[in-house]
Amino acid sequence: MKKIIELKNISKAFDGEGVLKNISLDIHDNEFITLLGPSGCGKTTLLRMIGGFEQPDEGDIMFLGERINDMPPHKRNVNTVFQKYALFPHLNVFENVAFPLRERKVPKAEIKEKVESMLNLVMLGSFAKRSVTSLSGGQQQRVAIARALINHPQVLLLDEPLGALDLKLRKDMQQELKKIQQSTGITFIFVTHDQEEALSMSDTIVVLNEGQIQQIGGPLDIYNEPKNAFVADFIGESNIIDGTMLENYRVSFSGHTFGCLDKGFADGESVDVVVRPEDVDIVPCEDGELSGVVTQVTFMGVHNEIIVDIGGFKWMIQTTDSVNVGQRIGISLEPDAIHIMKKSKYSGMFGDYSSYSNELDELADPGGDE
Repeated sequence: MKKIIELKNISKAFDGEGVLKNISLDIHDNEFITLLGPSGCGKTTLLRMIGGFEQPDEGDIMFLGERINDMPPHKRNVNTVFQKYALFPHLNVFENVAFPLRERKVPKAEIKEKVESMLNLVMLGSFAKRSVTSLSGGQQQRVAIARALINHPQVLLLDEPLGALDLKLRKDMQQELKKIQQSTGITFIFVTHDQEEALSMSDTIVVLNEGQIQQIGGPLDIYNEPKNAFVADFIGESNIIDGTMLENYRVSFSGHTFGCLDKGFADGESVDVVVRPEDVDIVPCEDGELSGVVTQVTFMGVHNEIIVDIGGFKWMIQTTDSVNVGQRIGISLEPDAIHIMKKSKYSGMFGDYSSYSNELDELADPGGDE
């Protein structure tokens, strides 16, 4: 695929504090790429730089091979949809979408054709004469997207545009945004702190933390082969245990030796071992490689989410089995359930569920960004 945007060694500081640190990234034609990370990681600043609303302190932003660091936003072939949609309340739906075309003095007949086509694309064909103030949040978002797309930019920037929507509408709009991106062929650069959103929509995910890229890859790669403990913890739930790589395909942790699919580590190397909660099999104690006591059970609808104390380390397991607090259970792990990562500065910071609760998890990141 053709490169549209190249970010080369981008750094940015505010009040002497580094927000982006030596970021390099290629963005391709017709790609749905998501900048994912917690609040304050630098993702919105990076998006604003691509849009021309911020300038880097160091590094270059290239658009189709041309350096655009100092090019103002209105001269870039890039449009932005913000979380606050910034619609014109005194104009109806049609006129909101038509506004960029009227600014360019496009002929009336062409405006009518293009606006009607765009409203049909976002499934608002019958809403043309409606006041935007009478629309739901999801409908207002569609108007904002239609207005941003009406000039057919090569790149559309979306800064947490689903954050104000309720859960069901967000899921519906995730699918609609992906369909719109595929049907228009426009490159979408999407900012979110919602891991599920990123996994369900993206061709490529860029995981950021502390102003640095932690990993770049497709959703399956990011989920199944995280590069470090931060990525493993941030993308879904993960048990992250200290281990020792004995040799290729053999790892020791929690007092037991397991077969795995990983190689290329030094014999005896200390590693982080990742086991996803859904990959753990519950078995009778005598049949398990490990065993522990259930300390918490939460019914999640489709499955139970249980916390198990195994040798003082609290594991999370997602299972459809029925278990009770205080029950001792065995667990079994297949080789493909075990993922090995090199030690990093994040080692030891994540992966033990001693203090876990759903309420704490939700409160930990209320959204927003720098």
